[in-house]
Amino acid sequence: MRGILRQLLSVFLFSWAAVASAAVVAAAPAADSSTVKAVRIWGGPDSTRVIFELSGPVDYQLFQLGKPDRVVIDLDNGVFGKGVGAKPGKGVVKDMRIGRFHGKARIVLDLDRQAHPKSFLLNPTPQYGYRLVVDLGTPDGQPSRIVQTIDQDIAHGQPRPVVVAVDAGHGGDDPGARGKGGTLEKNVTLEVAEDLAKLIDAQPGMHAVLTRKGDYFVPLQKRFEIARQHKADLFVSIHANSCPDYCDARGASVWVLSTHGKQSEAGKWLANSENASDLIGGVSLDNKSHMLASVLLDLSQGASMHAAHEVGGDVLSALGKVGPLYRNTVQGANFVVLRSPDVPSILVETAFISNRRDERRLDSSRDREQLAQAILAGVKQYFETTPPPGTWFAAERNKRMHLTLDTGTEVAAAGDATRPDPAAPARQPVVLASRGQAPDVGDAFQDMHKVSPGETLSGIARHYGVTMSALRSVNSSKIQAGGGIQAGQVLMIPNT
Repeated sequence: MRGILRQLLSVFLFSWAAVASAAVVAAAPAADSSTVKAVRIWGGPDSTRVIFELSGPVDYQLFQLGKPDRVVIDLDNGVFGKGVGAKPGKGVVKDMRIGRFHGKARIVLDLDRQAHPKSFLLNPTPQYGYRLVVDLGTPDGQPSRIVQTIDQDIAHGQPRPVVVAVDAGHGGDDPGARGKGGTLEKNVTLEVAEDLAKLIDAQPGMHAVLTRKGDYFVPLQKRFEIARQHKADLFVSIHANSCPDYCDARGASVWVLSTHGKQSEAGKWLANSENASDLIGGVSLDNKSHMLASVLLDLSQGASMHAAHEVGGDVLSALGKVGPLYRNTVQGANFVVLRSPDVPSILVETAFISNRRDERRLDSSRDREQLAQAILAGVKQYFETTPPPGTWFAAERNKRMHLTLDTGTEVAAAGDATRPDPAAPARQPVVLASRGQAPDVGDAFQDMHKVSPGETLSGIARHYGVTMSALRSVNSSKIQAGGGIQAGQVLMIPNT
C-alpha cells in the first residue's frame, strides 16, 4: 500500500511540474512579445530611414537578398499591432510587405537599387517608446552637386567663391525640441537654413551648400562629411535651444568644439584606418608615422578651431544686434557636427524654442530672415578680414590694399608740396610708390589683422615682426593717441 501511494505521489508531482512548466513556457512569449505599433519611412537624397515603433525591446535579425534587391527584418518576439500594414515606398524603398514566417514577424523592404543597411534599437525617450531604426545608405550616393565653377576658376587663375555648408539641425524622425505652441525645431532650422543659403548665394564670392533640403534625417557625422566633400571653408549648423519645463531662458548663442572634444575626436580619427588615406588640411596621412600624423592632425584641427572662434565671435556680435543673447561669449561643447578636422565649424542656437517669446520669433518669417541676415553679416565680416587664399574675398582685400597704397602716396605727395618749413626734416611717406605705377601689395603689406579682445599694439607688432612706429604709421586713423586699439578693428600690417 505504501509503495502504491509513493508511486501515485510521484506521478502527481511530475504531472503538476509539467503543467506548471507548460504554463510558464506558454506565458513567456505573451509577456516578452513586442508589438509593432507604427512604421514610418523617411526618404532623403543619400539615405532612407525606416522606423518601427515598438511596445518593448525586440530580438531581430536583418539580412539582404538580391535579384531583386531586398532587406528582410525578422522580429523573433514581434507581433504586428492593429492597423499596421504595408507602407508606400519612399527614397530607396520601393515597397514594404509584412507577414509571419516560422513564428516570427517578418518585414520585407523591396528596394529600387542596392543599399547598405545599418540598424539599431533605441530606448524610450520622453517623446517616443522603443524604436528599431534601419538606415539604408545607397553605395552610389553622392553629395549634392559640388560647385563646378570652383575647380574651373582655379584652373583659369580666377578667384573662387568661399563655400559655406549650412546645416539644418534634426529632421525626419528627429523633430528636435518642441515649443509650447507646437513649433518643431526641425522645421524652424530648415527654414532659417534655407533663408541663409539664399542670402549667401546672392552675395558675390559666396556659395552655400545645404546638408538637407527637406524633412528627412541626415546622420550627424554625415553632415560635416558633406561639408568636407564640398571643400567648404565654413560649416554652420542651425539649431533652436530648449530647457526643461519651459524655463525663462531666451536668446541666441554660438558654440564651437571644446578642447576636450578636439582631443577625443583626434584619437578616434587616428584610430580609424579608413581615415588614413584622407586629406587633412590638404595633407594625406596614409604614408605618415603615427606621431607625425598626430602632429599634422593637431595643427589642422587647431587652426580650424581658432578660425571657428573668430567667425563665431563675429556671428554672435551680429546676432546681438537683432535680439537678446543667452551667452555673450562663444561657448565650447563636444557636439558631433562640430568635429570636422579641417573645416571651421560653428553651431548657432538661434533662440529658445521653449520660451514663448522666442518661439513667436521663430514662428515669424520676418524674424527668421532677420536671424539669417545676422548670421550672414557675421560670416561675411569674418571672410572680409580673414579671406582664404585664392578666393574672391582675398582678391577684394588685395584691391583694398592697392587703394590704401595709392591713398598713402597721394597724402605723402600732398605733405611734401605743402611743407611750410624747407629746413624741417623730411617725413618718410607712409608708402614709397609713385602715382601711375601699380604698387606691389606684397612689397608694402604682409597682412590684415582683426584685433581680438585683450590684444595690444605691441603684441601685434611682435607677432608680425614689425615695429610699433611702422604699425602706427599705416594705421594712424585707427590708433588712439596713447596707442590704444579696440577689439574688432582691422589693422594693415606693413612688411617693415
